[in-house]
Amino acid sequence: MGFLSDLPLWVQALFATLFTYAMTAAGAVFVFLSKNFNKKILTVMMGLAAGIMIAASFFSLLLPAKERCEASGQNPAFILTVGFLAGGAFIVLSDILLGRLSAFSEREKKSGFLMSTAMTLHNIPEGLAVGVAFGSIAGGAPAVSAVMLALGIGIQNFPEGLCVSVPLRRQGMSPGKAFFVGQASGFVEVPSGILGALAVGVVSSLLPWALAFSAGAMIAVVCSELIPSGFAENKTAASCGVIFGFSLMMFLDILLG
Repeated sequence: MGFLSDLPLWVQALFATLFTYAMTAAGAVFVFLSKNFNKKILTVMMGLAAGIMIAASFFSLLLPAKERCEASGQNPAFILTVGFLAGGAFIVLSDILLGRLSAFSEREKKSGFLMSTAMTLHNIPEGLAVGVAFGSIAGGAPAVSAVMLALGIGIQNFPEGLCVSVPLRRQGMSPGKAFFVGQASGFVEVPSGILGALAVGVVSSLLPWALAFSAGAMIAVVCSELIPSGFAENKTAASCGVIFGFSLMMFLDILLG
């Protein structure tokens, strides 16, 4: 950790997003083991990821954004609200666009192209969130918040890799191709993270906006993807996962922060 802390912040963001990408690839690896995966375990993991992301959105993004606004004399109510709404709108509009595209061809939908595109779009704000968190260290934000955010996103990326690759395998796609599609959806977080760290480092006044935007995007991903999928399979298992994931992230953030 001492070695990493001496590196430029964009390099730290690079290592962090490589970790989150590796977790996506690790989830996709399970496609080589079986066409099927225990649905209850997957549901708990999706709930766990949702809880972690919800907690990270508040403790690692919105709260530091509010503190930053207050320290610089900016209006936190306006900035956090507008930034959060913009981040949520980004994901919602992406879903609407993909929904319209999916109407063109059922074959394209089953090929996994749209599924991979949707997950890739969702991973862009996640990578930005990690990069922004590391870039904000230069402005006085605690490094532990950035680390915990990367950890939380990495954990939730594991079931994402499963959710992309396993259904493709069930539809008859080869294990190698299903794995490639699953892991590829997470790689976009690496350049997004570097971009987020560099942007915040250059224009520090954008930090509260970027943090709030990332929080809104993450909450929208939770509401549009993780919670509906998890609760549709097993409400009790998903609820337990959300509660435990939120509690874990909150405990670690407060303990280490």
